Amino acid sequence: MSQHIQAGKCPIGEIRRYEDISLCIRDALEQYFRDLNGEKPNAIYDMVIKSVERPMLEIVLRQSQGNQTQAAEMLGINRNTLHKKLTEFQLI
Repeated sequence: MSQHIQAGKCPIGEIRRYEDISLCIRDALEQYFRDLNGEKPNAIYDMVIKSVERPMLEIVLRQSQGNQTQAAEMLGINRNTLHKKLTEFQLI
């Protein structure tokens, strides 16, 4: 196990497991709250989902070489749902 993971830091460049991705999200959220300096946050759920969803869709679509059926299978979602999300994020 790397020193980054042991220390509880996001293992940038070393992400190999679900736990690594989770750790990166946790670190980003902790930094977000530190950066607020006491201001009240809002719409955190939507912010996090959109922040994760768009790059995930971009990468999976690239890995499937633009094949939406294959990308939907990789994501475990219906192709129509994928198409809706790609349209929502203006990726098609």
